[in-house]
Amino acid sequence: MESASQDINLNSPNKGLLSDAMTDVPVDSAASARTSAPEGLTLAEEEELRSELAKVEEEIGTLRQVLAAKERHCGELKRKLGLTPLDGLKQNLSKSWHDVQVSNAYVKTSEKLGEWNDKVTQSDLYLSASSTLEDWNEKLTQSEAYKKTQETLSQAGQKTSAALSNVGSVISRKLGDMRNSATFKSFEDRVGTIKSRVVGSRENSTDGLHSPSGAGDKPLQDNAPF
Repeated sequence: MESASQDINLNSPNKGLLSDAMTDVPVDSAASARTSAPEGLTLAEEEELRSELAKVEEEIGTLRQVLAAKERHCGELKRKLGLTPLDGLKQNLSKSWHDVQVSNAYVKTSEKLGEWNDKVTQSDLYLSASSTLEDWNEKLTQSEAYKKTQETLSQAGQKTSAALSNVGSVISRKLGDMRNSATFKSFEDRVGTIKSRVVGSRENSTDGLHSPSGAGDKPLQDNAPF
């Protein structure tokens, strides 16, 4: 124990002996990196799987590089066509919705809903409820109260139309009687007389203004009709 502690102690004068002894031991890097083969695999099978894994990882890296180049080329084409990111988003949403509609889950859900609808509409409870509602509707439309209400509404509409028509006829007749009355004719005669007087006075006033003798002998205000 004492000799071991002296070898490990960094302050010991023999500290270089341990490192020299370790450098003299050959180290196999492949053997140290290689882990023990999984249970059920031979070393040859393990080497074959590791080689295939390396190839697959290399192909994945190559595909990522190709995909990145394709994405850059796609972006350049969209920029030249004037397509905005919003257009791409709309296209992606439309495609996603289409994918959802054709997906198995959506189709199965639609089929299930259709089956449930058929089961509900064909169930005894639904048929009984529909039949009951139809019976109630038929009884209601065939009842005396419904018929009387419908007849009353129809008669009320007819009476209202007739009343409005009678009111219009009465107003027209009253206006005709008023125009044929002696009072209305006397009023028309008076209006005609006043109109003729006004027109005649205006004509006389115009003649007086254009007459040279009237302008020299009499003042202008003597030619007024009033």
